[in-house]
Amino acid sequence: MPSVQEIFETLASWAPLELQMDFDNSGFLVGRKDKPVHRALLALDITEEVIREAMEMGAELIISHHPLIFHPLKSLTGEGPGWKTLLLAENGLAAICMHTNLDIAEGGVNDVLIRLLGAEPEGPVDAEGCGRVGTLPEPMRLKEFLQRCKERLNAKGLRYVDGGRPVSRLGVLGGAGGDEFRDALAKGCDTYVTADVKYHVFLEAVEEGVNLIDADHFCTENPVIPVLAQRLRKAFPDVDFLVSRRHHQLISFF
Repeated sequence: MPSVQEIFETLASWAPLELQMDFDNSGFLVGRKDKPVHRALLALDITEEVIREAMEMGAELIISHHPLIFHPLKSLTGEGPGWKTLLLAENGLAAICMHTNLDIAEGGVNDVLIRLLGAEPEGPVDAEGCGRVGTLPEPMRLKEFLQRCKERLNAKGLRYVDGGRPVSRLGVLGGAGGDEFRDALAKGCDTYVTADVKYHVFLEAVEEGVNLIDADHFCTENPVIPVLAQRLRKAFPDVDFLVSRRHHQLISFF
């Protein structure tokens, strides 16, 4: 059986840690590197529910997108920000987190997202390598594209503004990408799909005549998880790589 370290090294070869942004904390964060792995659980976040799921299925490893530890821990007790780290350690669970490096890497979050929405990636949205731009094979009416987004991203709902143009030149940035709206505009995008968009960015989109779609942070990033699981199954056929069935879009619509 492969070790936690071997799986981590493979993930790092696909999404090198050198790509991660300065604020980030991607990498092998919890556990023993020499521990054999028979079963691993993949999820966008390491929540308590995900940890319990991994424990129940007898997994030795959790692989997530968002890092479990962002800031230095001053204590490791059953209370405070380190309690999930302690729960993992107490139950012999390792944690590997691939965040902004997986956003930027080829075949990562944004390549998966733009292909899912119908375009091939042609390059990044911003200078740091985040996001992707591409062109649909045929222009679509916005209403039809919204339906595609909702269905393919398994989103409960979408926030959007209509720029008054068909969807052709597409920009995407999984997760919080409102600040990169101007970068997408500079790349000639008539439509931009991201998440966590603030009001003033929607206002800018209306003024610029660009379709702007907020398709939820979870929904724009989670599509990479099953793709990553499939790549790992091919690399390590003796390990069960399972996608969390409990972790889902947190936001509801009334």
